[in-house]
Amino acid sequence: MDLVNQYATPVSHAMTLFRDSIALCEVNKRLTSIPAWKEDSSSPSLKAKGRLQQATLDLLSGSDIQFRRETRLDIALVKNLPIALIFLPAADIPTFVGEGRVDLGITGRDQVAEHDAQIPDGEVSRVEEIMDLGFGSCKLQVQVPQMGDVTEAKQLVGKNVVTSFTALTEAFFAGLEGVADGKKLRTKIKYVGGSVEAACALGVADGIVDLVESGETMKAAGLKAIDTVVESTAVLVKSKDTKNPLVDLITSRISGVITAQRYVLCQYNIPRSELSVASTITPGKRAPTVTALEEEGWVAVSSMVEKKKIATVMDELCKVGATDILVLNIANSRTA
Repeated sequence: MDLVNQYATPVSHAMTLFRDSIALCEVNKRLTSIPAWKEDSSSPSLKAKGRLQQATLDLLSGSDIQFRRETRLDIALVKNLPIALIFLPAADIPTFVGEGRVDLGITGRDQVAEHDAQIPDGEVSRVEEIMDLGFGSCKLQVQVPQMGDVTEAKQLVGKNVVTSFTALTEAFFAGLEGVADGKKLRTKIKYVGGSVEAACALGVADGIVDLVESGETMKAAGLKAIDTVVESTAVLVKSKDTKNPLVDLITSRISGVITAQRYVLCQYNIPRSELSVASTITPGKRAPTVTALEEEGWVAVSSMVEKKKIATVMDELCKVGATDILVLNIANSRTA
């Protein structure tokens, strides 16, 4: 059976990722209802977000979600679980998740905020954030030409502002203008799907609202940030309407991988008389594991420590008499 026909058959569950991003959705629905074939597979967003996509794929690999993605297909069946992965633009994932078409999604918090900002009054978002995945940090910022005289966002009121995030931008400037929801803004918000940073140089905009990660692209375009609309990072989201029993399983696996990435296992020997002091240095996730040594008056301690703090922790342990200090990487975990 070829892949296209295979995806036309009912599957049991599915998950969306970003092509840019990824998502997991229930697949008792026929997958032919989701566009799986893209003629233009060399999406600019894929190139721009390749590092984030790789971080997502590494997260799935660590969660033992095994799949092989065929060339030019945006759907991949998971080999060891009854789910499918659907590769979508990051901006589309909150819509698929919110409508219950997919159960889980990995996308940016900014994309969820943009989706929620478009929901009509009286309606509630069906997208629920489960956890911060710890990568892809960036800010949606108001930017203006470095050589210009604009230093505050309120100076752009009534002028032209270009962005890919029209709903968040409109809400931001509505606040500056003191305009109630639904009222017309004096600020002219224009949508551009890509190369937003070029809008000022081309005379299309007086300012832009765009994502900033390192700031290199912004500086290269001769722009400076003057305000922040929202801070973002990659997040795991789920549909509030999902009844898929695999959602909790996959969430637990992903959480375990993230914990393993953030922590190391620190082991050392310490005189029992100094144990209470050492335990304050390495309290662990719940409490350190303490084991008596053959040598009287000594104990061995094992504790999880945040990776970014381990050098300082080792220094402090040496000061209180700890010896034989070892640091071990954690391949995976399940913690409370």
